[in-house]
Amino acid sequence: MKYTVITGASSGIGYETALAFAARGKNLILVARRLDKLEELKSTIQNNHPDVDVVIRTSDLSVTDQAYTLYNDLKEYQIETWINNAGLGEGSFVAEQKLQKVETMLRVNIESLTILSTLYVRDYADVEGTQLINVSSALGYIIAVGSVAYSASKYYVSAFTEGLAKELELKGAKTKAKILAPAITETEFVKKSIDVEDFDYKANLPKYHTAKQMASFMLDLFDSNEVVGIVDQNYDFNLRGPIYPIFEGL
Repeated sequence: MKYTVITGASSGIGYETALAFAARGKNLILVARRLDKLEELKSTIQNNHPDVDVVIRTSDLSVTDQAYTLYNDLKEYQIETWINNAGLGEGSFVAEQKLQKVETMLRVNIESLTILSTLYVRDYADVEGTQLINVSSALGYIIAVGSVAYSASKYYVSAFTEGLAKELELKGAKTKAKILAPAITETEFVKKSIDVEDFDYKANLPKYHTAKQMASFMLDLFDSNEVVGIVDQNYDFNLRGPIYPIFEGL
């Protein structure tokens, strides 16, 4: 049996991606901190798709040791696709940001993502049909004043994954590395980024996508041979090749 791993699966894009992949008959390993949310999602999937096997694992990826533990605990499974969706934000000017919150964000967005990506491609580079999809952001290609640290962390995700995709290509690997780069999406993300109890997307934003729409874009990327799936400034979704220039020396 083959499985798709989705981190940050308890809400938002990860939650809807789990539903979308389950609808395709993909067996799932769902990862998040909140066990109750994972159990609810597992129940929903099994009610709608009883033939889909759903495994749940709790992990706090702001503790990088748990990234190693998570990966090692999943060694018994054959993993067809690994989706690093878990991510945190910080919506304040640099001089005003909460450094402890920023440190936590960097551990999730950069350190754990790098660990899990590296371990996965080490084991699956030569396995036909395997994919690593890292969720970056449209702000991983445009610096956002007021969210500079977050934007920079997603620049890392984009550059790291585009570079990894090129390395895999040069080595003739069978695994594909890809990037999903959403713009503003209706999830819990914004309110956690700016530390508010609630956020009204319709009242405050002229354009945004729903998490369900973004999960649809995730499937489009999964089905394509392109490296990047990105939402542009007009909120159109585009599949395309790498964006950063790549130096192939050394």
